[in-house]
Amino acid sequence: MKTQLKKYIPYISNSRFMASVGVGFLLLIAGIIINFYAGTYAAARASNSVSDIILDNIRVYDVDEIFVYGPLFLWIFVALLCLKEPKRFPFVLKNIALFVFIRSVFITMTHIGPFPDHLIITNTTRLITDFTFGSDLFFSGHTGLPFLMALVFGKNIFLRILFFITAVFFGAIVLMAHLHYTIDVMSAFFITYTIYHIAKHLFKSDEKIFNDGL
Repeated sequence: MKTQLKKYIPYISNSRFMASVGVGFLLLIAGIIINFYAGTYAAARASNSVSDIILDNIRVYDVDEIFVYGPLFLWIFVALLCLKEPKRFPFVLKNIALFVFIRSVFITMTHIGPFPDHLIITNTTRLITDFTFGSDLFFSGHTGLPFLMALVFGKNIFLRILFFITAVFFGAIVLMAHLHYTIDVMSAFFITYTIYHIAKHLFKSDEKIFNDGL
């Protein structure tokens, strides 16, 4: 326990590091707020649904609990990884914030309505899904965010494989629930890859700390 606490001392006492963590949190909060308004706008402008190569050929599966609580456990795990190694906080926060912001931009551009038959989120899980609107489809956050973590933690082979498998699994879940179109899931991998490389360019010093520490 003492050894773990000692890890925090150089970081807490470093004003530049703490400022970077603060900026990361502020960017993430700003991204979430923008995401809310983008989702509201997309829901108000939603047009008709379209046909889909996979959704047209599978029924709706009741994966309500996995859809909602799966990402919750994922982010608890990511938080624990950062708490274990505080050097990870700035780069992880800023990657997620950039992802949320860019996805919000895409949401405002794409107004396709939800697939006609899809899973209805129950009242027991509605509170956790207040920031989803049904028409914030392109691209899939359930798929993209764990894939982003696979890239961020890419030097750790175990975490890279774990996060990648999680991305594929969550992609399958949203398709089984008919809550995303196939294009939302498939494009998430390509767009997320680009987001990660933009983050590497914008946050070079944070990436260096993530890999090497102070």
